[in-house]
Amino acid sequence: MADFRTEATDRLFQTFLNLESLDDCYKYFDDLCTKKEIIDMAQRLEAAIMLEKGANYLTISKQVGISTATIGRVSNCLRYGSGGYESAIRKLEESEKK
Repeated sequence: MADFRTEATDRLFQTFLNLESLDDCYKYFDDLCTKKEIIDMAQRLEAAIMLEKGANYLTISKQVGISTATIGRVSNCLRYGSGGYESAIRKLEESEKK
């Protein structure tokens, strides 16, 4: 389990789970994060999706606009992490099929 788990982070994550629409998410994240933080998170997710599909670092870097170092970090999370990316991607794919 994550070493940053506290009552405060539990509360933060619970607020994410309580959001009911994309519009709610946009409003909340607009208040919570900077535009750059949101873009950075979105780019990491895109990199993870592309890595799962077999794309190479150079292709991802050019298409997503992130460094190969960041792609390497995402790749390490996919290989050795807690499975968060895989779970999120699987659930995203399932929701997109509906």
